[in-house]
Amino acid sequence: MKKLLFISLVSLFGCNRNAQTAHPPVGGVLSKKDLDVSRERMKNLNSAERGQIQDWINGQSVKYYPTQLNYWVTVDGFDQREKRADNTLISYSYDLYDFDETKIYDQPIEKRDARFGHFDELKVVENALRFIKDGEEITLLVPSSLAYGTFGDEKKIDNDIPLIIKLKAL
Repeated sequence: MKKLLFISLVSLFGCNRNAQTAHPPVGGVLSKKDLDVSRERMKNLNSAERGQIQDWINGQSVKYYPTQLNYWVTVDGFDQREKRADNTLISYSYDLYDFDETKIYDQPIEKRDARFGHFDELKVVENALRFIKDGEEITLLVPSSLAYGTFGDEKKIDNDIPLIIKLKAL
C-alpha cells in the first residue's frame, strides 16, 4: 500500500512539473498580463490584415472606401449617411467569401424582419445595415477581428480569417 501511495505521489509531482499554463475556457477570467498579450496579438494581426486587404484593394477595378468601424465598403461616405434607429425592422441577405473570392456557404444567410438592437449577427453586418438603403447591394471587406475572430464560426470559417461580405437590403 505504501509503495502504491509513493508511486502515485511521484507521478503526480512529475506531471505537475511538465504542466503548461492553463488557459481559461471561453468566457473565463484572464489575468491582466494575458489580456495584454491578447490585445497586442490582435493589434498586430489587425495591422497585418489591413495591409493585406489594402494590397488586395489596389489590384481591384472596384473602388473601396474605409469606414470608421475599420472595414471597407463599395460606397463613398457610406457611414456618413443617416443611421437607422433601434427597434426598426430590416430584411437582408448576405454571402460570405474569402479573399480568394471563394464563396464559403452555398446558400446566403438571410433574415426577415430583424429588429435593430436585437441582432444575433456579426457586428459589422449590423453596423452596415444601419446605413444601407432599401434594395441596395454593397460589398464589405472585413478584417477577422470584425468577422469571426479567433474562434471562427466553428463550421467552415477558420479562426483569424478576413472576409468579403456581399450584403443586400431586401
